[in-house]
Amino acid sequence: MYLRKSTFRMTSRRRRRSRPIIVLILIGLIGGAVYLNQFVVPTVDPLFIPTPTPTRSPESFVNEAQQAFNNGNLTLAINLYTQAIIADSTNPSIYFDLARVQLFAEEYEEALENAENGLLLSENNAQGRALRAYALLQTDDLLLAEAEASAAIELDPLNPFGHAAMAEIMASQGDLEQAAESSRNAVELAPNLIEARRARGIVLSVTGNYQEAVNEYQRALDLNNNIAGLHFSLGLNYRVLGEYDLAVQEFTRANALNPSDPDPETWIANTYLVIGQFAKAVQFAERAVQDDPSDPALHGNLGYLYYKNEQYGAAIESLRLAVQGGQADTGEVMQGIPLESGRIAQQYYSAYGLALARANRCAEAVQVFNAILTGVPEDETAVFNANLGIDICQDNLEEAPPTPPSATDVAPTGEEG
Repeated sequence: MYLRKSTFRMTSRRRRRSRPIIVLILIGLIGGAVYLNQFVVPTVDPLFIPTPTPTRSPESFVNEAQQAFNNGNLTLAINLYTQAIIADSTNPSIYFDLARVQLFAEEYEEALENAENGLLLSENNAQGRALRAYALLQTDDLLLAEAEASAAIELDPLNPFGHAAMAEIMASQGDLEQAAESSRNAVELAPNLIEARRARGIVLSVTGNYQEAVNEYQRALDLNNNIAGLHFSLGLNYRVLGEYDLAVQEFTRANALNPSDPDPETWIANTYLVIGQFAKAVQFAERAVQDDPSDPALHGNLGYLYYKNEQYGAAIESLRLAVQGGQADTGEVMQGIPLESGRIAQQYYSAYGLALARANRCAEAVQVFNAILTGVPEDETAVFNANLGIDICQDNLEEAPPTPPSATDVAPTGEEG
């Protein structure tokens, strides 16, 4: 029987049954996806993004900085106070704490800047005014330093920083009566304040009470044994008392705490000079020059010690830089130190001329001696050295062997026949 195609298609197609379970599953999946997208995904951090670390509080930096200062690590304390300011730049006390540590670290310009930054936030802060006074004293602005110390005391008469600052300022100006009174006030107000003990030590030293000054510096070091300036000042007082071993010991400690400062090594050198150990003196004077090759005074000190150690060639070179100036190892051009009475004439210029004379370079030496005789005739020691040098040159001239005659001066040995 012939079947039409339409009949075949109709009879071969099967009816599909609906499956409600699958439909329900699909609806559930769609609903879950919508929920995740709307509520879960926004609360989950993206993958591979670093988790932010908790921000440190400024107080934590301050506490750690105070501990570092107590341990004598001034560099770490400065760094930590700086971090505290970054965390909170609106707290004036942090600026003042930083300035105080910078003063002990002899970073005077930085200390002045931070004291002034703190005062911008708290203009009538007595401690801030006192710290600014300290910084101004160290940067040689004595009049403004005194005004700031006075302002600090007026704002808070019971704040020991103001009295301690005033004591040091008055001592530097020679008003020893006011300096003594201010230093006593500072100690009475805060016997355990380093600045108070240091101020008292300074006043006692400038008034010639060296043993009492030693006692005050030792009390200050009991509060913090890792302040280079305290060891240095203690060494100076030991040196005046003739306690040379103790002086060298304190200068050495100061140098270890602040190795870039040439002053401790210079004073070690000069202490060895006093006790006649010229070779050791030269050694430390050389180290001082290495710390600051552009300082003509350090070259002068080294040259003088070379001369005392009878190293005349080395003395001439170092003293020439001190007296005439020239290019330092750093490439910087130094100006010579002008001639004036006292140490400059007696050591730098006199030793320069005498070293030239003993090296029989008298044409140069006489120029130096004439400069002394005409430039500082009132300086008896320098004039004595100049005359001594002229005598040495005269002796050199008399002891020199006769100059061999030239060929034209030779007398004939015989007559021609």
